Amino acid sequence: MSTPPPPGNQRPPDLCGPPPANGPRPYGPYGPAGRPYGTPVSVNALAVAALVLGVLCFLPAAGLVLGLIALRQIRRSGQSGRGMAIAGSVLSSAGIVLWAVVLTTGAASEVWEGFKDGARGNESLSLAEGDCFDAPGGLEGDTYDADRVPCEGRHDGEVFAVVTLPGGAFPGDARITGVADEKCYALQGRYAMDTWAMPADVDVYYLLPSRESWRFGDRAITCLFGNTEAGIKLTGSLRGDPTTLDADQVAFLSTADALDAALYEEPEKTPDDDLTAHRAWAGRVHDVLGEQIEALRGHAWPAGARKPVAGLVEDLEDAREEWRKASTAGDAGTYYTHYDKAYGFVDGRATVTARKALGLATTPPVPGEDESRDPEAQV
Repeated sequence: MSTPPPPGNQRPPDLCGPPPANGPRPYGPYGPAGRPYGTPVSVNALAVAALVLGVLCFLPAAGLVLGLIALRQIRRSGQSGRGMAIAGSVLSSAGIVLWAVVLTTGAASEVWEGFKDGARGNESLSLAEGDCFDAPGGLEGDTYDADRVPCEGRHDGEVFAVVTLPGGAFPGDARITGVADEKCYALQGRYAMDTWAMPADVDVYYLLPSRESWRFGDRAITCLFGNTEAGIKLTGSLRGDPTTLDADQVAFLSTADALDAALYEEPEKTPDDDLTAHRAWAGRVHDVLGEQIEALRGHAWPAGARKPVAGLVEDLEDAREEWRKASTAGDAGTYYTHYDKAYGFVDGRATVTARKALGLATTPPVPGEDESRDPEAQV
């Protein structure tokens, strides 16, 4: 028995022919937009860029614009990335509001200053003359932080001078260190005038600008005192200048420091190798002693110090005569004879007596190996 055809004059649709005029179009092997099934959907590049700018809060206005453009393109092309475009637009909008608040409140300058401070490395750390501080890492190596503390207590360092370098290109670590050696050691006597009062285990240190901190305007060499033993702190201030000493003490120490400075310039070569240089140096010491004697005689000393200072002046006159003879010595042996006698009057009993009368330290500093005055050691 045959099956009757369906009512009407109909036939199956021809899949290879054109679609019906008013009917739905069969998809066949392609999707609605002419894209083969299984083909990956591309991500809109502007959506990615908008999200990145929004997260980083960098150029938020650009992130917002890119996010809006990306949404428009996605609607037309069918690409993915709509969520990223929306997220980027929202984050960028928040970034615009944040930047507006920062700029109107002045917080931007505070942030920038904080950034510069953090980038300065082992710079002066804004320490000034007279400041005492603790350094978390100690004074050896690089110092990146310093906490001010009262000088009366225990501390790692005490600043005695700040030297400002000229501008221009970074001069290099070696050059800056050379300037620090020259300036800091020369300036310590202005802050701590009494060398006899300086503890034997204290030496000069300094904080220097780094290449990084130089870019942010750091030009300060900070000269400071610190203990030579790692982990050992200073106690009390080492300051001894006109702000802490009386007029009589300052007058006495000024003349003593002038003589110490002259003696410090002793030639490196021995008299056997360069007698001419030593004779010239002895002549300079002779002249400085003359100025020192006149200064001591011209000052009005308190009653208790007049006799001790007068006794010191007599010793200095004898020392001056020996330096004069050393400056005209015809050979190294004769030079050594007067050299020894001259040094015998320096920092002797008369000096200790005068210092005691003026309330100054009475224990002479112990010279180091490089400061030995033994003529035999120089032969």
